Amino acid sequence: MQVQEQSFLIVDDEPDACWALERILERQRGTRCRRAATAEAALGEVRRGSFALALLDAKLPDMDGLELARHVRAIDGALPIIIVSGYFYQDDVAIQAALKQGLIQCFVAKPFRHEEIVRAVAEAIQQRGGRK
Repeated sequence: MQVQEQSFLIVDDEPDACWALERILERQRGTRCRRAATAEAALGEVRRGSFALALLDAKLPDMDGLELARHVRAIDGALPIIIVSGYFYQDDVAIQAALKQGLIQCFVAKPFRHEEIVRAVAEAIQQRGGRK
């Protein structure tokens, strides 16, 4: 498996959302990003390489984002996952359960602010470090 420790995976079927997330992460953290527009493409990326973090949209054309998170966990159990969603909210029962179970590390609602993404990424990376 190719190690891409400084790479983040962005999974969203909206090109503008991918672009915005990529710009925030590249400018703020100096990280390289890989994009996927579907769950199938995202799973292929996770199988081919190791990422420092994954940001997953909650609603993709081929799979729910929380279900995708379960599949990603089966491939890479240590990968920090952030759900970015215009569908769910922070207090949603499914999101709270996923956070409590450790399926995801953070949740960010769309539309998001730059600082929300930066804070969520820092928190998820820090949580990963605490698990090692």
